[in-house]
Amino acid sequence: MAKTIRDSAAFRWLVLVMVSLTMFSVYLVTDEFSPLKTFLEIHNGWDSAAYGWFSSSYSMFNVFLFMLILGGVAVDKFGIRIAGLGSCLVCLAGIVVQYVAMRSSMEGTVRFFGNELSREVFWASIGFALFGIGSETAGVAATKVIAKWFTGYEMALAMGAQVALARLGQAGAMVLPPFVAETFGSASSVVMMGLILVAMGTVLYLVFMVLDGKLDRQIGESAQEESGEEFRWEDFVSVLKNPAFWMIALLCVLFYSAVFPFQKYATDLMVNKFGVSQTVAGTIPAVLPFGCIFLTPLFGSIYDTKGHGADLMILGAGIITVVHVLFAMPFVDKVWMAYALMALLGIGFALLPSALWPSVAKIIPAKQFGTAMSLTFYIQNIGLWGVPLLIGTVLARFCITGQVTEAEGLVRNTYDYTVPSLIFAMFGAVSVLIAIGVKVLDKKKNYHLQEPNIQN
Repeated sequence: MAKTIRDSAAFRWLVLVMVSLTMFSVYLVTDEFSPLKTFLEIHNGWDSAAYGWFSSSYSMFNVFLFMLILGGVAVDKFGIRIAGLGSCLVCLAGIVVQYVAMRSSMEGTVRFFGNELSREVFWASIGFALFGIGSETAGVAATKVIAKWFTGYEMALAMGAQVALARLGQAGAMVLPPFVAETFGSASSVVMMGLILVAMGTVLYLVFMVLDGKLDRQIGESAQEESGEEFRWEDFVSVLKNPAFWMIALLCVLFYSAVFPFQKYATDLMVNKFGVSQTVAGTIPAVLPFGCIFLTPLFGSIYDTKGHGADLMILGAGIITVVHVLFAMPFVDKVWMAYALMALLGIGFALLPSALWPSVAKIIPAKQFGTAMSLTFYIQNIGLWGVPLLIGTVLARFCITGQVTEAEGLVRNTYDYTVPSLIFAMFGAVSVLIAIGVKVLDKKKNYHLQEPNIQN
């Protein structure tokens, strides 16, 4: 067979870097308000319930309007270039709406899902929900890009590297926004920072599109034609009938519900449980993604060369369960303990995804991959919508322990995070059981999840 540019390691990894940097910018914006809960409560008058609504709105359109499923189908039908670029543009549109909401002085309230929200919170949530459509579809496209360019090569390592750069964006989201917000005195300045970064990521994706088009011209066929036949709606049903898909999807929603929503509240947890300032508190959760940056490619490489994909999932889920249980314990009250637990959580968070996403490529046929990923992300988004809202409601109703006055004379609530930590631990514990079920199913169906990805 004639050589193509994806047979060149330099071109493969160049493509990976460009797509990963695009996802870096998207992930940073996804979490840029995570360390600002206290800031928003003091300066914008948001309570925990309002913050919970905003955080959960990321998945609102994806869940209730099925936009994520449609986005995944679009990736399969229109290809990674058109669907990926479209998702970037939707992200930009959502950020603009959010910026206008945060920048304008909006008075009055809006009744939404039976709750009374300020207009600022409502429109910021609408913008974040629009951004969520583009962000999740971009994730589907990025995963399919790696599957296309790295199948037969270092696929798990490549997926691990992509996740690592994305986690670097999350680390930046823990550290940069408090500094930007304090420097400029507004949350809208953080949104503008995100707008600039996503615009730069979009430019990088345009460059990737040129290389991907060259690859298709070299192989003389489109991505769908290369897999043998075009996507059909019957394939949608076929994915839903696959028991392994449901095991992976349930593991995904439970595992990520114990991590991503936790990150939304982690900085506030550090302020309330360990008594540190908001600026210092943001550096503690930043340890989590930094652990992923270095470890996810390592664990992906282990999967590529040694196998044991199901075992990696079980171990990762077990670690995050232990961490959340310890955060609920009253004797865990030293700052160094917080750093240590976040580092341990980073190990668990690197273990499971490094095996989870390459395993999907083993279970699902290539022509159904985008649809399967979008369905998985859709189920994951149910957790990303419901869990932040649940935690915000629990904090507002059951966990307020008092009030303190800040230096500016503004008042904020104090919280006990024991119950939220136990809720996160419960998600982790169930994910362990599901991961064990994946291993059992692999033995029956012979998906080769325990075998290396690179066959000698």
